[in-house]
Amino acid sequence: MYILITYDVDTTSKDGARRLRSVAKACMNYGQRVQNSVFECEVSEAQLCTLKSVISDIIDKKMDSIRIYYLSRNNARRIETLGKETAYNVAGVIII
Repeated sequence: MYILITYDVDTTSKDGARRLRSVAKACMNYGQRVQNSVFECEVSEAQLCTLKSVISDIIDKKMDSIRIYYLSRNNARRIETLGKETAYNVAGVIII
């Protein structure tokens, strides 16, 4: 499935800054950062469950906010970008 993850982590403390970095690292394992706090991911149901569990363990549920948008395959083709393009084709081949 194709998802968009956005997050807002309170960084008024050192612990908040640590949580912010940890959430970003967790998201990087499943997709690509397209903006500072936004990731596009192609994941299976199991991967999404794992990612949600990892993020849930990191955040302070009273101060931080995570939003997951579920997009269809067709919506991936309907993304419009103005300015610098930072996304990649998640359905394409990636050579490392």
